[in-house]
Amino acid sequence: MKGNLYLIPTTLGDNEPLEVMPISVKSVVESLNHFIVENEKSARRFIKKITPSKSQPGLELKLIDKYVDAVEVNTYLDVCMEGQSIGLLSEAGVPAVADPGSDVVALAHKKGIRVIPLVGPSSILMAMMASGMNGQSFAFNGYLPIDKAERKREIKRLERLSKEHKQSQIFIETPYRNHKMLDDLKATLSPNTSLCIAADITMPKEYIKTYTVAEWKHQNPELHKIPAIFIIHA
Repeated sequence: MKGNLYLIPTTLGDNEPLEVMPISVKSVVESLNHFIVENEKSARRFIKKITPSKSQPGLELKLIDKYVDAVEVNTYLDVCMEGQSIGLLSEAGVPAVADPGSDVVALAHKKGIRVIPLVGPSSILMAMMASGMNGQSFAFNGYLPIDKAERKREIKRLERLSKEHKQSQIFIETPYRNHKMLDDLKATLSPNTSLCIAADITMPKEYIKTYTVAEWKHQNPELHKIPAIFIIHA
């Protein structure tokens, strides 16, 4: 029999894993010795935190990042073909959503390997839940362009899409550029467009607010180097 590919979520910050995910995640991690990870050091730290008694020397960790050759990635699921299960471990949140790993999941489907997603925190969905915006129709757009002029054009395009399709538009930014993003949103969006900012989700200083752009012009939340989700609805 083939092994399974488990999609294993991690915490969104430095809180206790079992505060934000079910005991079933701990049970799966305890049962596995093979993992596909984005960063070995942080992956080992999470594994130790959720299963303190698990032996670290016996773990087999394979890296998946922009430096790993695609041919090598194609061998990562060989252990499943030999009957052993493997876990795809996110760096933060859930695997393969705004996170590497979708190629591994696609490969599992091609090889007839069962893919099992585990329950855990997703900042994108949790922000959408708490935004008060259209949970029936929304789109995740990843990162917007870094260039200021291009970013403003993309913000206007997403605003038009939202208005035409009544669809909430979600995007993220590198945490140290959050304030620049907020400044551009205030300067570019129409005053009546709704904007939700959800930062530090699941953490003690969690911040989730939805205002119109006109109202945001009087708000200056501290977002520097804090993971944040931005959602607009025109």
